[in-house]
Amino acid sequence: MDISQQQIRKEQILSAALEVIVQKGYEKSRMDDIVKVSNLSKGAIYWYYKSKKDVYLSLINLWVKRYSAVLNHITEKEKPASQQLQDLFEYFINQYENDPDVFKALLEFWSMAGRDADFKLKVNRVYNEFLDLIRGIISKGVKSGEFKSIDIDIAALSIMVNIEGIIWFTIFEAGNIDARSYINTIADFISSGLTKSQSGDSNG
Repeated sequence: MDISQQQIRKEQILSAALEVIVQKGYEKSRMDDIVKVSNLSKGAIYWYYKSKKDVYLSLINLWVKRYSAVLNHITEKEKPASQQLQDLFEYFINQYENDPDVFKALLEFWSMAGRDADFKLKVNRVYNEFLDLIRGIISKGVKSGEFKSIDIDIAALSIMVNIEGIIWFTIFEAGNIDARSYINTIADFISSGLTKSQSGDSNG
């Protein structure tokens, strides 16, 4: 089996694992569940992954690989920082609308990070990389004069937390509010808070 076929097989397993964790949660899911959903033999799955934990840690790796390429592309574009932030929000709300299961699984990984050192390390690494990306956008805006002179770390964390707020739409009914309305409103608030006034006052 060549490398491309191996990658296809791995993604088949990880896709099944995503479906299982959304349906059953991490603790109640079993390798047998992944076997059943993937339509592969147990031996085939154990050829690539030694345990259920190994499968789910690899699922996080797959997401990082997929999403990093898109997110890095957003920040590499020659656009104003405010537009890059808008593109970032738009990307995540589109992801939520197209595949909410990913956000449901993230809840499980958050939970596991509080109980398992390997998951904690993996999740921390993912979020630190995401924070660095947001810091880069804000720093660009401050340096160009588009944004106010602000605490970049606090601003980046605030943006990340608000983007992660999308997750709660997967488990709670939000009345007449939908996730896109939430994100659009939050994005407007953040943009208004970051952008310099017409007078150009760097302190707001």
